[in-house]
Amino acid sequence: MAVAPGESQGRYRTRLASALAWVSVDSVIWFAAVIVASEMRWEVGKPLVVQSTTIYIAIAAVLGHLVMAPLAGAYHSLRQRGSFDEVRALAISSMVVTLGMGVWVLWVRRWMVVPLSLPLVAGLTAYSLMLAGRFVVRSVRQVRATRPGDKTPIIIFGAGNAGRLLVHNLLNDPRSQYVPVALLDDDRSKRRLSMYGVQVRGARADIEKVGTKTGAQHVVIAIPSAPGSVVSELRTAVERAGLTALVVPPLSRLVGRSLTGGDIRGIDLEDLLGRKAIRLDQAAIAEQLNRKVVLVTGAGGSIGSELCRQIARFHPAELVLLDRDESALHAVSIDLVGNGLLEQRNLALADIRDLTALRAIFIEHCPEVVFHAAALKHLPLLEAYPEEAWKSNVLGTLNVLTAAAEVGVATFVNISTDKAAEPTSVLGTSKRIAERLTAGFAEKYPGRYLSVRFGNVLGSRGSVIPAFQAQILRGGPVTVTHPEVSRYFMLIPEACQLVMEAAAIGQDGEVMVLDMGDPVNILDVAKTLISLSGRKDVEIEFTGLRQGEKLAEALFDSSDGSRTTAHPLLSAVDVPPLGASHILGAPAGADSAATLMHALATDQ
Repeated sequence: MAVAPGESQGRYRTRLASALAWVSVDSVIWFAAVIVASEMRWEVGKPLVVQSTTIYIAIAAVLGHLVMAPLAGAYHSLRQRGSFDEVRALAISSMVVTLGMGVWVLWVRRWMVVPLSLPLVAGLTAYSLMLAGRFVVRSVRQVRATRPGDKTPIIIFGAGNAGRLLVHNLLNDPRSQYVPVALLDDDRSKRRLSMYGVQVRGARADIEKVGTKTGAQHVVIAIPSAPGSVVSELRTAVERAGLTALVVPPLSRLVGRSLTGGDIRGIDLEDLLGRKAIRLDQAAIAEQLNRKVVLVTGAGGSIGSELCRQIARFHPAELVLLDRDESALHAVSIDLVGNGLLEQRNLALADIRDLTALRAIFIEHCPEVVFHAAALKHLPLLEAYPEEAWKSNVLGTLNVLTAAAEVGVATFVNISTDKAAEPTSVLGTSKRIAERLTAGFAEKYPGRYLSVRFGNVLGSRGSVIPAFQAQILRGGPVTVTHPEVSRYFMLIPEACQLVMEAAAIGQDGEVMVLDMGDPVNILDVAKTLISLSGRKDVEIEFTGLRQGEKLAEALFDSSDGSRTTAHPLLSAVDVPPLGASHILGAPAGADSAATLMHALATDQ
């Protein structure tokens, strides 16, 4: 038994002594099991001389066990006593030893009287006693592990697979600061269920009672797939009981690893607004991206940078990052390659308004897949400067489409917004035109040209959430335009995953619309953020709707005929295609870019 890396000699000696102790105990059990089995089977009146044979068989069984059990891994120093692996190892070694005794008994029966059933009875007896000893020790350890000691006692809400895994890992992690003392679950069929010595003691109505009885001050919501509404309800129930609510990450963030105490954290707005577990067609996405040259415009932005991180996991032949912001490129480069030297060939500093620069980049890299995420998106600023929306969101998109078509791109994905559905703002009309231009290129050029439409993403630059958080930090007031205004929200990783899925399954010319769930009241968002901050002195101030702003956004235009797709969270609509000639032929001296965009966006 070797010393494990980073292990002290003292700890090694302790493990060695424990293993030797179990070897000794198991040897005694095997010897006693053979004697007991023999005495149970001898018939009255048989000569006592045969008892010496029993001793020989018992010694042989012990020797066989000493050889087979270590080979099967029963005494591995890092194995937990009573674990499935140890039980399986003991079963294998006991079976081999029993078969060996059976062969010997058949051989010696030619000149000695030995019961044929002795090996089977002895083997079953020894195996049962070895397991019983281990389960007793394990039960005692589990009871001791659930005593708080110097650790923080917690209640775990959710007695499903995640709850079971969390209990197991917390009890077996000496570095964890938490110890589970009770489980709660609304499923009545799980009442009185025990997991590793921790018992289910009720449902959400029993939070306060169980907290008082156990001394726990925290309740961990261990339901990774729970929707935001359930997390919000449980948080309210926990806080009403005078305890603190904690959570574990959603399933989408636990791929390839197990739940640990380090995953337990406080509830944030993401937990309350969106925890959808998104299932992706990994094979289709891999076929679309693996060993392909992929280019992302706006690669330094919130959506663009997350897209780059997720695309990189599918091992493209080259991932070209295009942005006009050198600092943003620097940040995403550090994230992807671990350094900020900016020497990679795949970094492209260019403005999508510059068709000549775009053409040079596209000719150099010849991308097969393009994700167009570059755009101006701040609604009030674009209302004040509609020409900028025209130059970036319309002409810029046309430039990217043109450069892509000239190199024969296979898949082009234009990232749009819910404001493009029945647009009332400059931002919405400019993005609607971008969708129509993409559909126009789908009619004219080979390859697939499609758009993806979704609403707000939590944590994106310039979104309402960071603005509210900054206002709360300053002490308020938090400004909300209208008490009834609502918006769709989605997490950035989820949105990007669905963008890649849309790129894999979308049809030429379609606008893929992400399922954003139910719209969220912005006033409720503000109240939740204030509550999560712990501050009670922050007020909310209503400022009125801004020009071009809606009370509620729509994901579909009234003229769009939506239809289902192969993915349950993606729908598809068609928009009227728009040719590049309509854009390039627009009068240079147009009095109002806003008027022009409105006309182009609504022209059927």
